[in-house]
Amino acid sequence: MKSVRIESDTGKSVIMIGERLENLKTYLPVKTPIIITDTQVRRCWGAYFPPAPVITIGTGEKIKNFDTLCYIYDQLIKLEADRSAFIVGIGGGIVCDIAGFVASTYMRGVRFGFVSTTLLSQVDASVGGKNGVNFSGYKNIVGVFNQPEFVICDLDVLGTLPREELSCGFAEIIKHGAIADKTMFDYLEKNSPQALALDFNVIEKLVYDSVIIKSSVVSQDAREKGIRRKLNFGHTFGHAIEKTLQVRHGEAVATGMVLASALSVKRGCLKHRDADRISGLLEKYGLPVQLPYDKSQVLEALRMDKKREGECIKFVLLPEIGRAFVDDVPIQELEALINK
Repeated sequence: MKSVRIESDTGKSVIMIGERLENLKTYLPVKTPIIITDTQVRRCWGAYFPPAPVITIGTGEKIKNFDTLCYIYDQLIKLEADRSAFIVGIGGGIVCDIAGFVASTYMRGVRFGFVSTTLLSQVDASVGGKNGVNFSGYKNIVGVFNQPEFVICDLDVLGTLPREELSCGFAEIIKHGAIADKTMFDYLEKNSPQALALDFNVIEKLVYDSVIIKSSVVSQDAREKGIRRKLNFGHTFGHAIEKTLQVRHGEAVATGMVLASALSVKRGCLKHRDADRISGLLEKYGLPVQLPYDKSQVLEALRMDKKREGECIKFVLLPEIGRAFVDDVPIQELEALINK
C-alpha cells in the first residue's frame, strides 16, 4: 500500500492506494458509521462492508441532484444521526460527490471518508475535496470544498468495472500526464497493454502518480483560485459536451482535451505532433477524440461554465506535453473553434 497526504485550508486527508475495502473498519473513528453507496456497489461488494446502517441510492449522473440529497437527509434524520456521526461514501465519483456534500452540510458538517471503487474516482473525483451536485442540467454547479479524512483506493475492485468505465478513468490519468508529467505520459504510451489489463504494478503506479500530481496542486490551491485551474484541462469543453450529449464524463473530457489541444496549436503554443500524440494516446485507451455534439447547445453550456468571468473563460492550454497554463480565452474564440 502507498499513501499520500493532503493538507490544505479545506482540511487534511490521507489517500491510501492499494488498501482494501475489507480493512475499512481499521480507519473508522467511530464504532458504527453510516454508509452511503449505490445499488450496484452494494450488490457486488456489500458483503465486505463493516456492520453499519446503509443508505442506498441509484446509479448514473441523473441521480446526482437535490431529490437524492433530500432522500439521504431524510434517512439520516430517521437514523437519529447527530454531529458525532461519521459518513462513509463507498462507490464511484457520483457516490463520493454526494456523500461528501451531505456530510459537509448535514448539521453544518459531520466527519466523513471515502472508499473509491472506480478508476475515475480514485484518480480524480474522490481526491481534492470537491463535493457537489448537479442542478438544472449544469454539472456540479452547487457544491462545497471539504476534504474527506481518508480515501481508500481498492485496486482489486477495478476488475469488476466495464471497459468503458475504465477508459473514463484513463482519460483523467492521461490528463495528468499531459498537464504535469511528460514521463508519465511516455509511460502511458509504452505500457498501454498492461494498463488496460489492470496489471497491478502498472495500475498502482498510474493511480499513485495521478494522486501525487493532484494532491500537490490541491495542497497549494484548495479552492481553485490559481494553479488548481490547470486540472480543468479538457473540462471546459468536456462538461459542455457531457451535458448536451449525456455521454460518460471521461469520454466528454477526452474530446475536450482534443479541442483544447487544437486551440493550443491554433494559438501557436503547442506543436502539431504533440496534439497528435494526445489524440493517439486517447484512442489507444478506447476514448473518443470526436463526438457529434450540437454546436449551439455546447455554446449555451459554455456560457454557464463556473470558470467564466465576463466574456472570457479561464481556459487551460498546453505549451508542450507535461506543462500547462491558464489564460483568459474569449467565449467568441471558443465559438470559432467549435464552428470550425
